[in-house]
Amino acid sequence: MLIYSISSWRIKWKKPIRVLNLFTIMDCGGAETMVMNYYRNINRDLVQFDFMVHRDKKGEYDDEIKSLGGKIYHMDPIYPNNFSHYKKQLSDFFTEHSEYKIIHSHMSELGYFAFKIAKEKGVPVRICHAHNAPNSFDIKMIMRNYFKHKMLSYDTHLFTCGLNAAKWLYGEKNQNRFIQLNNAIDTDKFLYNEKVENNIREKYNLGNKFVVGHVGRFNKQKNHTFLIDVFSEICKIKPNSVLVLVGAGELEKDIKNYSIEKNVLDKIVFTGIIKNVNEVVQCFNAFVFPSLFEGLSVTVVENQAASNLCFISKEIPQECVISDKVIPISLKESPKVWAETVLEHTESYKKVNMKNQIVEVKFDIKNNAKWLQEFYINEYNEYK
Repeated sequence: MLIYSISSWRIKWKKPIRVLNLFTIMDCGGAETMVMNYYRNINRDLVQFDFMVHRDKKGEYDDEIKSLGGKIYHMDPIYPNNFSHYKKQLSDFFTEHSEYKIIHSHMSELGYFAFKIAKEKGVPVRICHAHNAPNSFDIKMIMRNYFKHKMLSYDTHLFTCGLNAAKWLYGEKNQNRFIQLNNAIDTDKFLYNEKVENNIREKYNLGNKFVVGHVGRFNKQKNHTFLIDVFSEICKIKPNSVLVLVGAGELEKDIKNYSIEKNVLDKIVFTGIIKNVNEVVQCFNAFVFPSLFEGLSVTVVENQAASNLCFISKEIPQECVISDKVIPISLKESPKVWAETVLEHTESYKKVNMKNQIVEVKFDIKNNAKWLQEFYINEYNEYK
């Protein structure tokens, strides 16, 4: 894997370089949150982010993007029955917007369409970014494998959050092209603060209860049903427990119904989409994250910065383990074993300041944002 090195330099630009980021929608998912962390910390007088999204509805980050000076372009969803129409949309877009010399796609293999058209229209820098490493097979995987193979003829740079995600999207034979960009965070915002914890506990009426926390979209990948099973077992041992679920998604109603079946709904706080995740995680006694798969999870890094003990599935890549706060557990273990492990490790645990550890392992956003900014400038300057 390449460790990209760029010397620091300064040029006064009349206008910032505009980088076009491709997403499905700018909601508060892991990849979206990571890109927003970088966006907030780059010098926007030099580099500005714009976004091409593929849903008509408003994204959760849209207002902030506009407040930072970014533009948002809405395209049609990418479905098999409208591939031809979508390619026409892309062709028209890049003909009209010749100002874009850099596109950065966060849409996995679906970036193929934009890369192909962008190359035809003379866009010189076409970055693909791997964020996830699916570990299951369904009928969609046949088409996904087809497009990820075709895509490699049209992108110029292969970014990744971690090795597993890169191997899945790009193939092991392309490892010499991988460029790792850490899912860096604003460390200072997540450092443990007892006053903040007390305020959050008061806001959600948590008192001195044992708080199990989770941050993530309600979808199959995040494995909420297993999480509810684990929490149910925790309640059997420690009745004075509460589960705080941060996020929203298509399976939220199903998870609420399942919580009723397990007789724990009255012990669960559903926060929905919130802007102060960094504050809410302060109240967690344990962060439980049994995902079926991940790339490099931003929220696992954030919870380590908050000094929370993190109980994650072994299916999650080890690149996100950047401290001694993480306890991996196999999904083959029963919910009871998970519950017992959580309670055993948290019994006498005390939180500490994690600032130095996060900075030392290069997951603090400040230096990473500077690196990405200079990467864009260097590539733009080479092709202009």
